[in-house]
Amino acid sequence: MNELAPIIQLGNPILRQKAAWVENIQDERIQKLIEDLIATVAKANGVGIAAPQVAQSYRLFIVASRPNARYPNAPEMEPTAMINPKIVAHSSELVKDWEGCLSVPGIRALVPRYKSIEVEYTDYQGNLQRQELTDFIARIFQHESDHLEGIVFVDRIENTLDMITEQEYQQQIVNK
Repeated sequence: MNELAPIIQLGNPILRQKAAWVENIQDERIQKLIEDLIATVAKANGVGIAAPQVAQSYRLFIVASRPNARYPNAPEMEPTAMINPKIVAHSSELVKDWEGCLSVPGIRALVPRYKSIEVEYTDYQGNLQRQELTDFIARIFQHESDHLEGIVFVDRIENTLDMITEQEYQQQIVNK
């Protein structure tokens, strides 16, 4: 049975640490962590979650885009474990769009991110993957990748006027 992992919140020092490289992907603790992260992100209505958000400082995150209450227009994709991920190339174009974070509840902000990125990561079976991600999926990858460096989305905002509460986001942006 997959366990729901408690999500730590802004202020917990683990969120500000650089995460450790995953040495043995087949280690049963890493495989269980992947399963638990997939269950946790689904239950929390997230579209991604990084291991540091559940107090496990490993270079591992899940990208799990799907429409839900927090992101009603998200594209549908299978939850994907991305281990030791990195951005190998990116577009010059930056796009500002709304982001939230399971570790920073109640806040949304406009965050500039690359429109498209080329990434490499190892999948849960140990295979190296390389792909191009665009738009919302690229945004999720960049957001989760930041967690592995000890960065949270509010660190990336250009102006505090670009921040709103989750309640106002739902009223002004989602339900307009």
